[in-house]
Amino acid sequence: MATKSTTKIKPLFDNVLIKPLEVETKTASGILLPDSAKEKPQIGLVMAIGEGARDENGKLIPVVVKVGQKVMYKKWGGNEVKVDTEDWMIVEQKDILAIVE
Repeated sequence: MATKSTTKIKPLFDNVLIKPLEVETKTASGILLPDSAKEKPQIGLVMAIGEGARDENGKLIPVVVKVGQKVMYKKWGGNEVKVDTEDWMIVEQKDILAIVE
C-alpha cells in the first residue's frame, strides 16, 4: 500500500506509521504553554500500514485502519522514527485506541 508522504517506509506485520498532529499550545482560557509543559500528542494521521499479523493458525488478521485516517493512540506506546526532519511513530495495531472522525 502506498503512503501519502515522500518516505519509503513500509511497516511490517500489524505495525502502523503515524504522523503525530501538533498539540494545542494554548489552554482553553488562553494561557500559552511552554514547550516543557506540552504533552506528547496522542492523535495523528495514518501514513502507512503493514499487511497484518497472523494468528496461531496462520490466518491473516488485517489492519483495520486505513492510510489517511486520523487516529488516537496510546501515549507511551510505539517507537519514534525520523522521517525527513520530523518525528513520527510506528505503533502496533493494538496500540491504536480509536479512529477520530
